[in-house]
Amino acid sequence: MSESQNKEKLRGPQRRGQFGPGGMGAPVEKAKNFKGTFRRLLGYLRPHKAKLAIVLIFAILSTALMVAGPKVSGEAMNKLSDGYMSGKMLEGVQQWQKKMLEGGKNPGSSPEIKMPKDPKTIAQIMELSKLPLLDTVDDPKQKAEICREFINFQLSHPELLEGSKESQGMNMTKEQLDSMTKALEETNGKIDFNYVGIIILVLITMYVFSALFGVVMQYTMSGVAQKTVYDLRSDINNKLAKLPLKYFDSRTHGDVLSRVTNDIDSISTTLQQSLTQIITSMLQILGFIIMMLITSPILTLVVILTLPLYVVFTAFIAKKSQKHFAEQQKELGLLSGHVEEMYTGHKIVKAFGKEKESIEKFQEINTRLDVAGWKAQFISGIMFPLMNFVSNLGYVLICIIGGIWMTKEKLKLGDLTAFIQYSRQFTMPIVQTANIANVIQSTIACAERVFEVLDETEEIPDNKDAKVLVEPRGEVRFQQVAFRYKEEVPLIENMNLDVQKGHTIAIVGPTGAGKTTLVNLLMRFYEINKGKITIDGVNIKDIKRGELRNMFGMVLQDTWLFNGTIKDNIAYGKEGATMDEIVRAAKAAHADRFIRTLPEGYNTVLNEEATNISQGQKQLLTIARAILADPTILILDEATSSVDTRTEVLIQKAMANLMKDRTSFVIAHRLSTIRDAETILVMNQGSIIEMGNHKELLAKGGFYADLYNSQFTGANLESEAV
Repeated sequence: MSESQNKEKLRGPQRRGQFGPGGMGAPVEKAKNFKGTFRRLLGYLRPHKAKLAIVLIFAILSTALMVAGPKVSGEAMNKLSDGYMSGKMLEGVQQWQKKMLEGGKNPGSSPEIKMPKDPKTIAQIMELSKLPLLDTVDDPKQKAEICREFINFQLSHPELLEGSKESQGMNMTKEQLDSMTKALEETNGKIDFNYVGIIILVLITMYVFSALFGVVMQYTMSGVAQKTVYDLRSDINNKLAKLPLKYFDSRTHGDVLSRVTNDIDSISTTLQQSLTQIITSMLQILGFIIMMLITSPILTLVVILTLPLYVVFTAFIAKKSQKHFAEQQKELGLLSGHVEEMYTGHKIVKAFGKEKESIEKFQEINTRLDVAGWKAQFISGIMFPLMNFVSNLGYVLICIIGGIWMTKEKLKLGDLTAFIQYSRQFTMPIVQTANIANVIQSTIACAERVFEVLDETEEIPDNKDAKVLVEPRGEVRFQQVAFRYKEEVPLIENMNLDVQKGHTIAIVGPTGAGKTTLVNLLMRFYEINKGKITIDGVNIKDIKRGELRNMFGMVLQDTWLFNGTIKDNIAYGKEGATMDEIVRAAKAAHADRFIRTLPEGYNTVLNEEATNISQGQKQLLTIARAILADPTILILDEATSSVDTRTEVLIQKAMANLMKDRTSFVIAHRLSTIRDAETILVMNQGSIIEMGNHKELLAKGGFYADLYNSQFTGANLESEAV
């Protein structure tokens, strides 16, 4: 297995970024024309604009409710904090009031309150003593005003309460006093547990609706993604049915299968998961920035200043890990190829005693893979600790600055806790967006590969006035036919051939002479460059392609059977075939006997590779299928090469009956099987160099005679040696 084929097997995992945490640092396949492919992919989403609008609306609603959560919970904490602190202030002022009242009635009775000597200060104290007691006042605003008067006096005369409990509780700045009295007006010095309970219910409701909106978003997007991929799969399946044989001949099966399965699967995954994730991530980034700006623009600037560090670390780690991921991919491909080769050829390995060399080579590749994989995973694994370091660095700065501002009443406790939550969550959508950017880049590369198939040149469509031969006779004629696979390399030049109804045409020649090409041209798998091919005098280009191919029955050296019953595989040759017809065809192909020896008979299910029957039995089934089809023209390509000599004789007799009154093209390497053919074409380098029956060609003593004699001389020597 080649290295390119090995890589093809790994194309799916590589594209999904499974070689690193979250795809960070993993190699990304890039599209050649990102914009054009992206627009074309959007074209498949265009019919679902209404549903995509619903996805966007519900994404906005879900994200908005989720983003608003910390702010709402912060308000509840502010309410708790305001109630508690204003209550403490109210309690302190009440105690001072009582002591001042006692001191006014009995001077010196309260040693904690030092009586001033200044008449003006004494007058102020007397005015304060006339204010109503706080426990007799119900109006919160009046309470706040009384507290303001007492605390302002205390701030102006700190020496009067020096060392007292009241001085410890009321040592505050003017800003703090304004904040506390305002809180007192709002809370009346009590914690409003009803308000906090309402906030909790509101939060629960918000998060429940956010989850529900998220479910609706995912449900809608699932439908859009699956319908889009359904359309894409349908288009590529229809396209494959219209592509000429040369497309498949020029590409490996692995490449075609990878485009149809892995690439479309990657597009499906991206539409299903990554598209909604990038929408919510972008909305979260926007929402977090808005909420942080509302809370504190300066602290928001601190958070934003840490973003360049994320970019620097991400770029550095990605650059360092890229080469190791590429090396890991290469070694994984080599290891997979080695294991597959050793597994499929284990009998040969054992027969030649190469187990030790095989194990040593495996260990060598596995060691290199281990080293490359360890380096790739370790270096990419550093990413998240570094990002956590940057996140924690920002967290420390926010806590320090926010704490200072909170003491100066520039920020409340609830606002600070909400901001910390936003700053901690802010990095997550950024990381997700970076990962998804890689995923989208790879997905567009997948889409480009799919669109390359859709853009391939299709088979030339049938003419509008294409004919249908109702009762074809099978007269075939090649007139001045020229064909070449590559423009600069001629293969068939000026071929002329006239085949009468019921004649058997044998085609012989060395490998690469053009034998199979001749058949491909006859069935219009390839289009000729010059000349024309006619059947019953009608140019095959003027016959509907499907009807043309229905005239042919093929039995190839490489058998093809599908996963199904033996009955279904034989019936593949004729639509609506009855069981009696299937059995008759099997008997004619000498397959009926071995079929009946199987446990389930004709209902025996063949596995995907049809390995539960022998190669010769496979060939018998394909011959039975061709017999059932009852074609006008037969094409046999070494049809008996996989059966034993006795069975070959029986099949030759069955084939003789089948070929009777039918035009037959027989490609043969064993010349003993074609001695009875009316015409033998000897081909070499795309040209017919000899033509005639067996006796005539032997009499000429040319290329055919040399080829025939070499086969039978070798056989005679072997028999003499035995």
